[in-house]
Amino acid sequence: MAIYLDNAATSFPKPDAVCEAVGWTLKNAGGNPGRGGHGFSLEAGRVLFEARETVARFFGVADSERIALLSSATEAINLALFGWLRPGDRVLTTRMEHNAVSRPLNALADRGVQVVRLPCDADGRLSLDALRREAGVGARLMVLCHCSNVTGTLQPLEEIVDICNRYRIPVLVDAAQSAGHFPLDIGRLGVDMLAAPGHKGLLGPAGTGFLYLRPGIELQPLIYGGTGINSTAKQMPEQMPERFEAGTRNVPGLAGLAAGIRYLETAGPQLVEARLSALTGQLLEGLAGIGGVKVFGPGPEEKRGSVVSFVVEGRDPAEFAFRLDREFAICCRAGLHCAPDAHRTIGSYPEGTVRLSPGPLTTQDEIGQALEAVRALARIR
Repeated sequence: MAIYLDNAATSFPKPDAVCEAVGWTLKNAGGNPGRGGHGFSLEAGRVLFEARETVARFFGVADSERIALLSSATEAINLALFGWLRPGDRVLTTRMEHNAVSRPLNALADRGVQVVRLPCDADGRLSLDALRREAGVGARLMVLCHCSNVTGTLQPLEEIVDICNRYRIPVLVDAAQSAGHFPLDIGRLGVDMLAAPGHKGLLGPAGTGFLYLRPGIELQPLIYGGTGINSTAKQMPEQMPERFEAGTRNVPGLAGLAAGIRYLETAGPQLVEARLSALTGQLLEGLAGIGGVKVFGPGPEEKRGSVVSFVVEGRDPAEFAFRLDREFAICCRAGLHCAPDAHRTIGSYPEGTVRLSPGPLTTQDEIGQALEAVRALARIR
């Protein structure tokens, strides 16, 4: 039986309720939401409404219409960046970003947007002094990942938002590695935009995600097309969420996303965080006791995400991960993890690292078996 430790890419296994919700929707809500008055269309619309309400409730959003249901965090980030920034604007970001942020910013830089990448320390933590200095110059937006998909480092969001508020700079948060793993109350945090995928910490299916927009934040649409309302209008609707939801939504996937969130609510977000913290601590402490292993990112005594990257002295990370899979059935990921700037920052570029990432359904016994596999392979030269 394989041990799955690649939850930073996609959570697996999914709770039974997620699979059941997807299957039920395919069988009973097969119509197109907002595109008809018959029962199947109305049922699909109800599923979509409940998914939006569930996301809003879980993240402390008072008005669920401020949630655009999309295909991924990547789509959400692209919508936010291309919908907000214009040539001549200045945007702040960090040197720890995933390509979901870096590549859109590179494309915008080619169109005349000034991109300022702020330095981070060896663990990937943003320099707040650098942020204060550059924020003082002015910017149209600050965009950053809350939790690194390479080191598990958590950025101090409250301090970052406070600094940006002082200079009236809106904040866009990429919550790909923190949504579902940590309680995130958007109303309390005061962020202006937040993007998250459904298929990672929220335990939903692939092809789901969302973007939250604070009231007053107005974006240009990323995709234009049918919305099921105002068909005679030549332009996209002005109101949310229809303005950003052209085309047919992934209703079965979003039903599964809602079921994943309800699973987390039942388990208790604080208990999920505590469980992941314990599993990550077990992993970090075990790796620290294996000769030749170097672990990147914060130690077990710090609050951090459940992403652990390491290298073994003299060993290629890709080869090491391949052997973990083939010889020990440990599913993990090696390389640059779509975040080359992060690896440059922590000193693991260009080879990258081996990454182990437990999820809410991972067991302590599975972590123990993974550590034994790393120990056995590390001895082989």
